[in-house]
Amino acid sequence: MNRSENILILGLGGIGKYIAGQLSAQGHLVTAIEHNPDKIDSAQEQLDARLILGDVMSFDTWIEAKAESMNYLIAVTDNDAVNLMASLIADRLGIPQKIIRARSIEVWRSTALMNLSDFKIDLLIRPEELAAQEIARLLKWKAGNLMLDVGDKGLHIMGVHIKKGDPWIGMTIRDLAVHHEQAALQIAAVARDIETLIPYGDLELQVDDHVFILARKSNLEALKNLLKWEEQIPQNVLIIGGGLTGTRVAELLERNFSVKLIEKSERRAEELSLRLKKTTLLHGDGSERETLLQAGLLQIDTVISATGDNETNIMTCVLAKHLLNTQQNSTGHEKTISIVHREDYLVLASAMGADLAVNKKVLASNQILRHIRRGHVLSVTHIHGSEAEAVELLVDPHTPITRKALAEIQELKQQIMIGAYHRSGEWHIARGDTHLMSGDRVVCICKPEGLKSLERLFLK
Repeated sequence: MNRSENILILGLGGIGKYIAGQLSAQGHLVTAIEHNPDKIDSAQEQLDARLILGDVMSFDTWIEAKAESMNYLIAVTDNDAVNLMASLIADRLGIPQKIIRARSIEVWRSTALMNLSDFKIDLLIRPEELAAQEIARLLKWKAGNLMLDVGDKGLHIMGVHIKKGDPWIGMTIRDLAVHHEQAALQIAAVARDIETLIPYGDLELQVDDHVFILARKSNLEALKNLLKWEEQIPQNVLIIGGGLTGTRVAELLERNFSVKLIEKSERRAEELSLRLKKTTLLHGDGSERETLLQAGLLQIDTVISATGDNETNIMTCVLAKHLLNTQQNSTGHEKTISIVHREDYLVLASAMGADLAVNKKVLASNQILRHIRRGHVLSVTHIHGSEAEAVELLVDPHTPITRKALAEIQELKQQIMIGAYHRSGEWHIARGDTHLMSGDRVVCICKPEGLKSLERLFLK
């Protein structure tokens, strides 16, 4: 794993600024080009990066950025055509890896006049597609509780909500590990109010905590019984917002679910009624109580708010959740999913009542990080409802993580949870006396600010 790469980012909008912060925090040498001076001013206060005010279609700007010395180009401006042309320029300058964002120019289609190879693209980023695919996958969850696969599906992360009367209230993480030793579980993270905690031994669980549990696949049924896990697949879905993400979610779901979509624009609703063959299209404001009720909210299992506005999405989920929970025939399994465009709203959305919050920037960033760190960082999975990521890495020989038992490594304390390791063909839950070895695959849980410490531990 190299200590740093020279990375050129085009565009400091949402994804560009976020990934620049992630990469610079991990020690990469980041240069960013942005034509909007306001975005440059904002980024200067938050990023440890070289910022250039200029036109990305100006060759002089590329020369100023010393583009020929870059290892990676990440083109994430709001203009697809600019991003695609930038890939060709980068290839001419000899930049080895080109990561390009495209939303509407459909170069990914097999029938496209020009495809990825024509534009010399190594990784195509489609944020709306990532978000839609993630939501479609999340609807396979059972009983609305979180179930994530990690470690090539050999491990699972289960998320549960601690309610009044639950036996875990007041128990410490250490007590839980001892009490349920046979279940071989690991408390990976705890979301409390709007804060995410990487757990330590003396942390006591409280009412309304969202607890994320890492377990081996072989222990899954025992853990389900322990948590009184109820299985129920949602059938009726209501989507608010017919933009790129909402429309794509409907396309992915309409074959297997009964889907309704509320769109505020009458013209857009008419267009979508022709495109979405099995989805019921409704014209109206999905953030209003009467519109939701007229759309049949009380017969809906899952509500997905996918408009372009953070506050609208979060508050629509809060309203829908309230209406669903107060109906007499409520099963308690009705769920809400919110698209959140600001990453710092992810935990806030969950705290306010959205069962799940999905952020395109985080998903796109994870895909880019996997590509840049491929070979050592094997996967990155966001743990929804928290700020934490599950990062799967490969242990190199003679790295700091191999020199001591986990309990003796100070950098891990309340920053990083080493959840499990793969050795001799099977996954093992990590404990304090675990000593990692070269060649182990390891699943770690940390918040973004812990990534730098994590990288130091796994670097030679």
